[in-house]
Amino acid sequence: MLVSLSSFTYLSGKIDSQLEAILMFKTLTTTIAVIGMSASFAWADVTANKQLVMDMMQNVFAARDADAVDTYFTEDYIQRNPMLPSGSAVIKKFLSRPLDSTEPTPPPSDLHRIIGEGDLVATHSTYYNFGPEPMVAFDVFRIENGKIAEHWDNLIPLREEPNPAGRTQVDGVTEVTDLDETAVNKALVIDLLERMFIGGERLDITQYINPALYLQHNPDAGDGLEGLQALMQANAAAGMKMRYDEIGIVVAEGNFVLTGASGALGEQPTAFYDLWRLEDGLIVEHWDIIAPIQTENLPEGYPGKF
Repeated sequence: MLVSLSSFTYLSGKIDSQLEAILMFKTLTTTIAVIGMSASFAWADVTANKQLVMDMMQNVFAARDADAVDTYFTEDYIQRNPMLPSGSAVIKKFLSRPLDSTEPTPPPSDLHRIIGEGDLVATHSTYYNFGPEPMVAFDVFRIENGKIAEHWDNLIPLREEPNPAGRTQVDGVTEVTDLDETAVNKALVIDLLERMFIGGERLDITQYINPALYLQHNPDAGDGLEGLQALMQANAAAGMKMRYDEIGIVVAEGNFVLTGASGALGEQPTAFYDLWRLEDGLIVEHWDIIAPIQTENLPEGYPGKF
């Protein structure tokens, strides 16, 4: 059978097109498979990192086991709490201090919420052994090669009385959901902070916070946008105007986004840690810890709050 040059060129083109389509399909399916595997690995890493932090809280601090420190912390662990120097040796020394036998043994710490993103794990807890009164804390841990390499936190005393809405600093929803909405939820919260809290823009707040459902856990605020507005007005009237300057850290997982920012409350340098829960693209619940940033008597080589 004779085939003309033009026919050969046509057939070759057809074959090339088919081969190209096959190769493109294989490339696409391979890419999708790689993305799926990467997402699975990322999820596995986050799950493992969260488990590492929970195990550390139980096996190191709850058990007061200084010998377990090396299992969970790097030797050159970076500490951003200004009360303590960096290094795992400091944790061992803290755990080795004798307890006052005349005082009752404090109950174990309560872990209320835990989220993870990438190499970061954030917890919302109540501690009973860090001072004379229970402390509510947000902690963020950075994991490196299976160990905790860096730590940020913010703590304030646990209030005995609920806020004007009848809520405490730690109750509310705990379940992490909507994992596929992590990036969108994170972007919305960052946009709110950067434009309104830092930039001072006058925004339509209902594009960020659900006006029909906004549950507030700030110890001095009531629910809803009215509660938020009343708190900010009361602070301003008392010379304690709230100002955010810069976002220092963000951890997001699904319906939860934790932000840590530096700023001021009145003239006092202040760290603002906010935990936001979102539903259907809007913020519906909020917890916070607002604490002064220590500026004096800092440990040698202190790396800063953020």
